[in-house]
Amino acid sequence: MITPEELFLQRRKFMKLGIGASVAPFLIDSLMAQTSFGAPLDYLPQSSSLKPTKEEHATSYNNFYEFGFGKNDPKANSKHFAPSSWKIQITGEVQNPMQIELEDLLKKVKLVERIYRLRCVEAWSMVIPWIGFELRELLSLVKPTAKAKYVKFTTLFDPSLFPAQKALFSSIDFPYVEGLRLDEANHPLSILAVGMYGKTLLPQNGAPIRLVVPWKYGFKYIKSIAKIELVSERPISTWEKQNPREYGFYANVNPDVPHPRWSQASERVIGERGRQRTLYLNGYDKEVGYLYDGLNPKKLY
Repeated sequence: MITPEELFLQRRKFMKLGIGASVAPFLIDSLMAQTSFGAPLDYLPQSSSLKPTKEEHATSYNNFYEFGFGKNDPKANSKHFAPSSWKIQITGEVQNPMQIELEDLLKKVKLVERIYRLRCVEAWSMVIPWIGFELRELLSLVKPTAKAKYVKFTTLFDPSLFPAQKALFSSIDFPYVEGLRLDEANHPLSILAVGMYGKTLLPQNGAPIRLVVPWKYGFKYIKSIAKIELVSERPISTWEKQNPREYGFYANVNPDVPHPRWSQASERVIGERGRQRTLYLNGYDKEVGYLYDGLNPKKLY
């Protein structure tokens, strides 16, 4: 893949400033020297032809319920999100449990640039150029045991940073929880993102670290991750717990399986006119379709 000139220049700026220059000052410039930006993306379908969504749309039209339920709330209500450091706990069915500062973790992994489609369950979509590392790299550090079947992710619970977490009444049971099967987590398309558009993640986009699994609906992309657990039993994700009739564990993009309240056959492209046809597994069928052989597609929603 050839990185567009605009993104290349943004990336160079990102490397010069350091990954955390604007949001997370505890991340240092030297990390950028270890990156492999521009690495071949030849296993990504049509990646070189994907047109990234305009940055201003991707950073102002967001779902991040810890900051509110309106699309503009995350940007408006996250202006004071400025943690001095960020620790991630990795525990459960692993040989090497750890609690590690994000800056130390990033020294142990290989940062890459990935341009992925993002499809929301609400039937809108974007194309995002992410910067992050493959989730399987983190799993290799902690070494899952034979009992590990699933990976459970939990967002930081801190009402001083996330105003919606201190609400007396909420339709969300905080902290936000998501999960993947271990083989899904080990797939090279699954990444933990720390940047986008050649810059560090903004608070409204899940700073400082979030999950990106491009063949699933966006509510699986858990943000501001503070805890990762390897478990033997399937975790109950937040939206599955809130409304199991409408939201399942897998949340695989499938135009042939409608949401109970709307069709998933097409999607509204943010920043563009009209709608486009939704692709099975968001266009990544060739890469990940085998993971679901023999399973009922309707149950994968």
